[in-house]
Amino acid sequence: MDFTPDAGTITMFSTTWCGYCKRLKKQLDASGIGYTEINIEEVDGTAELVESLNGGNQTVPTVLFPDGSAATNPSLNDVKVKLGV
Repeated sequence: MDFTPDAGTITMFSTTWCGYCKRLKKQLDASGIGYTEINIEEVDGTAELVESLNGGNQTVPTVLFPDGSAATNPSLNDVKVKLGV
């Protein structure tokens, strides 16, 4: 499955209990940056994908960018810089 987001948006892998995920979602909403949230505890194969991006750890939020790169627990500024907004 391809989770690469459309230009100008991100895919955020998260869990319902992750405080860092909730914070980033609020910041993205306030900044008008679009995102698709995927709960790694509910979508088959995504926990393994996150592990492959984080050296074997299920660290969230893990963000996927349109260019295929990823970041672990990025700041809002990191996301903006990567998206060029």
